[in-house]
Amino acid sequence: MTLDELQIGQIASIVEVSGQDGIAIRLMEMGLTDGEEIQLIGFAPLGDPIEFLVRSYRLSLRKAEAKRVTVLAR
Repeated sequence: MTLDELQIGQIASIVEVSGQDGIAIRLMEMGLTDGEEIQLIGFAPLGDPIEFLVRSYRLSLRKAEAKRVTVLAR
């Protein structure tokens, strides 16, 4: 399952950030590391970007970026 497939309010643990490019590195620098818990807060009116709660701060990601993060949902 990837981040963009979560439901509002659902909590998951990050398993992997796919890729070796600049976007993958940037996602990890923003706190999306293995084992970290993340919660989907909501969607923008048109569905993109998506807002998450991770490490006690809110993070907005585009759907394309969220699809690169594999998670294990609770």
